[in-house]
Amino acid sequence: MEPLQSTLKKWLENNKNFQEQYEHIKMEVLNDPDLKVFLQQHPELSQKEIDKNLIKLYEYKTQSKQCSSCESFEKCKNIVKGYSPILQVTEGEIHLSYEKCHLRRMHEKEQKQRQLVQSLYMPKEILQATIENMDNDEKRGGAIAEINRFIRHIKDGLPAKGIYFYGPFGVGKTYFLGAIANTLKHFDISSMLIYMPEFVREIRSSIKDDSINEKIDAFKKTDVLMLDDIGAEMQSAWFRDEILGSILQYRMMEKLPVFFTSNYSLEQLVGELETTRDGVETVKAKRIVERIKQVSKEIAVFGQNRRD
Repeated sequence: MEPLQSTLKKWLENNKNFQEQYEHIKMEVLNDPDLKVFLQQHPELSQKEIDKNLIKLYEYKTQSKQCSSCESFEKCKNIVKGYSPILQVTEGEIHLSYEKCHLRRMHEKEQKQRQLVQSLYMPKEILQATIENMDNDEKRGGAIAEINRFIRHIKDGLPAKGIYFYGPFGVGKTYFLGAIANTLKHFDISSMLIYMPEFVREIRSSIKDDSINEKIDAFKKTDVLMLDDIGAEMQSAWFRDEILGSILQYRMMEKLPVFFTSNYSLEQLVGELETTRDGVETVKAKRIVERIKQVSKEIAVFGQNRRD
């Protein structure tokens, strides 16, 4: 009999503890300000229904509501990270569900916006550039005014022309591209930043793995294309005419803007594009420059060398 009595005694003790814990939880639930309001708004709820859903009500009580107790999405305290509890009554029954909290929605929006800016061999500091951090000195004033004009027009639809920034080394032309790209993402506009010398090498390597058409298609169709340091690379006639020419032609026809940076004015760029390994082809080089004019506006950028 001793083992049976011992077992029964333990069960009674545990049961007593359970009852005490149950009463403790019930008092916490009934004294919670939010749950008091909830129960007052639903006088139709029976005591039996409340008792049956006590654990559900307690779960609601212990969760952060719309981030009220959370410092950030990463430090969310809730059972389901980034989701806030909702209590509802349907046909006299209590239901607990969860919806995305505003911190999670902000996190997802930021993730989506980061994905809108794609880059090919661009420095990290350029990808973090902002318009607010641009130095608005006198010599760069015209370029910055043109950038602001482009941004202002976005609310009426994406402009058909980007900007062709040209000027000496180190005056911040590439930084402009990063700042524009990071501003565009807040309008849910995608952009692709490409460092031209590496772009040429990327296209050549893509021939080997048959991904060239897919990549060219992406360059053609991104909302805003940005080509950094055009004229710095030694091009083949094939790249100039079949790759660059094809991309620019598509964007010209679809009225999709392109931004450029270069050390050369458009007039000077003809001389850089006309000379290839196949010889001098001035007409074809001028054809490329005419397409550039159709998708961008030429703006000179001068000032101190910020790389010194």
